Amino acid sequence: MDADCDRVVDVSRGTTIEQSGARISTIEHTLAACVGLEIDNVLIQLDGPEPPIMDGSSIQFVNILKEAETEEQNALRDFFEVQDGIFYREAARNVEIAALPLDDYRVTVMIDYNSPVLGSQHASITNIRQFEKEIASCRTFCFLHELEMLYKNNLIKGGDLNNAIVIVDRVVEPHELDNIAKMLGKPKVEVKKEGILNNIELRYNNEPARHKLLDIIGDLSLAGRPLKAQILAARPGHAANVAFAKKLKKAMADADKKGVPRYNPSLPPVMDINHIVNTLPHRYPFLLVDKVIYLDQETVCGIKNVTMNEPFFQGHFPGNPVMPGVLQVEAMTQVGGILVLNTVPDPENYWTYFLGIEDFRFRKMVLPGDTLIIQCNLLAPIKRGIAKMSGRAYVGSTLVCEGTMTASIVRKDS
Repeated sequence: MDADCDRVVDVSRGTTIEQSGARISTIEHTLAACVGLEIDNVLIQLDGPEPPIMDGSSIQFVNILKEAETEEQNALRDFFEVQDGIFYREAARNVEIAALPLDDYRVTVMIDYNSPVLGSQHASITNIRQFEKEIASCRTFCFLHELEMLYKNNLIKGGDLNNAIVIVDRVVEPHELDNIAKMLGKPKVEVKKEGILNNIELRYNNEPARHKLLDIIGDLSLAGRPLKAQILAARPGHAANVAFAKKLKKAMADADKKGVPRYNPSLPPVMDINHIVNTLPHRYPFLLVDKVIYLDQETVCGIKNVTMNEPFFQGHFPGNPVMPGVLQVEAMTQVGGILVLNTVPDPENYWTYFLGIEDFRFRKMVLPGDTLIIQCNLLAPIKRGIAKMSGRAYVGSTLVCEGTMTASIVRKDS
């Protein structure tokens, strides 16, 4: 069964997914543990309808996953980097969730139940590696009136005060405490002055808010990819979390349709400048590729960092420096040349000559300080040394130029 927001069928008391007639409930605590440990690829097998509730937190799932150990795979993590703000609002419940651009994953949650016992609280993490220590052990909670309703509907016959914080949100008479004790199979229950049933000690003063943060981390993982974003959530719940995960998933699909390549400068390149120099014959001041971040048999993605030190800025609009369009095309052809040369075992023994450029359009000016992200795709298999490819160049997620190029590769000794 896929852990996917489109599989969610119930969010009443947790997050439930269903596929091909099989249904699994309360998945959020387990998924939060996976996210907190930065596990992207995992198969979880169950012999029941839901993961065990344990103590109502994620810490035991974290511990068992660490005990099993993780394996680093030969693949880069497929992050979704939020480029523009994504927003969700549910007016009836006064819920607001936002994802803002950030080259990291940070989450802040605020809760407010308009209760004299559980007032306004907030919790946050600035790095996902804080999850294990700061968030994973925070337990789920409910109000006493919810507990009584669940009991009357035969939904907590096996309930135990050890796996949930029960918040007493009304005055309770002594005889009612006896009934609650009987309901939960306990010899005695008490209410602390803080309004917590059965003298449970909170692990943090804001443990309820921290648990809501745990829940949203687990629920948002159903969008399908690790996130780079600042998540801000006011009064979230499972329904809102899943609805927002669906908005994130749609944003991912829209970005994929646009074909905007993602560039993370902290990751090692596929080809650094030394490798590029050994492949391309170009040299200063005409070498216009700084590194290659992706390369396979059909696609290449290269980077050109544009600085004020480029020699062409001395004469191209002094006082108003703009990268010439013809040099944007040249940078793109060089990136495309790397793609073509990648098809032969000894690229250093070949020249690349461009035979034609078609339908080029320049969408936005390229200025000093910009980083050009250039992607080229073969439009058909290379035949007789002739390659035709499409090219697009971006600054961030903004398309700055695009067109079609035809090139040939020729052995230097021919």
